[in-house]
Amino acid sequence: MKYIFIINPIAGNDDKARFMSRIKSAFRETDDEMIIEETQTSGDAKRIAAKYANEYGSDCIVVACGGDGTVHEVAGGLAFTQTPMMLLPFGTGNDFAKKIYNTKKADLEEIISKFGLFSGKPQYEVKPIDVIEYNGEICNNVMSFGLDTLVAALGKRMADKAPFLGHQAYNLAVMPILMKSLHYNISYDLTCVDKKTGEEYKMQEVNKDYALFAICNASYYGGGFCPAPDSKLDDGLLDFALVNGMSLFKALPIIPKYSEGTANEETYPGIFNNGYLKSGRIWSEDGSPLPGNCDGEMFEYNEVNFAVKEKALKLCLLK
Repeated sequence: MKYIFIINPIAGNDDKARFMSRIKSAFRETDDEMIIEETQTSGDAKRIAAKYANEYGSDCIVVACGGDGTVHEVAGGLAFTQTPMMLLPFGTGNDFAKKIYNTKKADLEEIISKFGLFSGKPQYEVKPIDVIEYNGEICNNVMSFGLDTLVAALGKRMADKAPFLGHQAYNLAVMPILMKSLHYNISYDLTCVDKKTGEEYKMQEVNKDYALFAICNASYYGGGFCPAPDSKLDDGLLDFALVNGMSLFKALPIIPKYSEGTANEETYPGIFNNGYLKSGRIWSEDGSPLPGNCDGEMFEYNEVNFAVKEKALKLCLLK
């Protein structure tokens, strides 16, 4: 088996070199082949993952060594192929890792050890999971619009200028954005599912006044905020949280609850709308760019067409 380690050299974990040295030593004693590819620019991880998937199919594992941006790209290169992705969370936020390793603070050394990479005896189980396909691209974690996108954009700029802030940059970015308007407009035509009956229904509105709209395959984003604590990666459904426009006074006490995963339509009726989606169209009436992001990567589409793609990505999980 070939193991392709795609490494983001500027990812946040300081122990990266030490861990990779130990993994290299272990692979020297095995019949498996270890190939290391470092990314240089945006898009490299997707391109490299797709290249190996096309060449080796199920005879290789692509190991995403970085944060959510690296995982996003690798997932985009591997979706709809036979090549599984393994995730080593070397990044700062590591939101997708929080879901698959069921912890808000992933212990990287423990994860590497449990995968058998330090011993040279890799062990894992492969499970197919859903992804979100949007405008011809792939989202593995969360796609969102509005307030949270503006926070993520500012947090990323702050982290780039002051790397020592780490994921705290996103927490620091919340207040400056909150001081601006918490009223945005979005139009949508969504195909929703009643999870109890399985029946589909439409949800439509033009120029909806909203604060944020999170469409979730997984649970966490933005450095740990949790709009969908009970999401399942393989149920063929996308959890959503649509939050009405509101005042700063109303928003302040909600933010900690949103981070905890306890802010929803039951705890904040009339403010939150939660449910399940299969597909939809989201757009701006005036043709202006939507304030949106996918897996923390900003985009400026004025229209997004999306759908869940069931079991389209193979993922290596701990046994």
